[in-house]
Amino acid sequence: MTLAALLTSMLSAVAGLGGGVLLMLLMPGLVPLAAVIPLHAVVQSVSNAARVAFALPSVAIGLVPPLLLGSLAGALVGSLSVGMVSLEWLPAVAGAVILIITWLPVAAIIPRGRVAFYVLGFYQTGLGMLAGATGPLGASVLTLIRKDRDWLVVNTGVYMTINHLIRSFAYGLLGFAFAPWWQTIAAMSVAMVVGSWLGTIVRHRIPQAFFERAFKWLITVLALRMVSLTFSEVAA
Repeated sequence: MTLAALLTSMLSAVAGLGGGVLLMLLMPGLVPLAAVIPLHAVVQSVSNAARVAFALPSVAIGLVPPLLLGSLAGALVGSLSVGMVSLEWLPAVAGAVILIITWLPVAAIIPRGRVAFYVLGFYQTGLGMLAGATGPLGASVLTLIRKDRDWLVVNTGVYMTINHLIRSFAYGLLGFAFAPWWQTIAAMSVAMVVGSWLGTIVRHRIPQAFFERAFKWLITVLALRMVSLTFSEVAA
């Protein structure tokens, strides 16, 4: 688990996303299924916060208030929905939206400003309560604003830090006992910080043009995964 935390945090610090999804895939079998999403939320909050801390000048502070308010509303709705509603097709819909935003010329019709970030915070946290790793949609929206690597990676970290922290508190209020897992959380958190530091060093050595292409394709692969997993699970 500690090695997985180190490597996935490093990936997120280099590419902006992907590490959380990969960690989510690695955790089942290493911890009980009921603990996967709550523990993932806690350690990913550390990973994303560390990524932000290592590049504070790139933070767009104006994004924080609407993301925070949207996330609080999403956590409330998501908490009420756990075990009560079926959202089996929502990841596939989100994946399709990501592909449209990434590959089609729709920038003119995508909301900008505060409205977009209220909705983004609500979606990221609300769906994250039920499905875990939900970062690619936010990343695709941020690419419509700016494409330089540090801005994208760090501000993806900003909204995911908010997302994971609020979800962690929500799981605690719902009754998940984090205390028995403190050693796992501590070891993984240290590894996350080290991974974020190493990833930040590597990211600064990647040419901007290569980063833009790689970021676009990484978002695409993750979106296709969301769609394919939804269809396979519904079919099963």
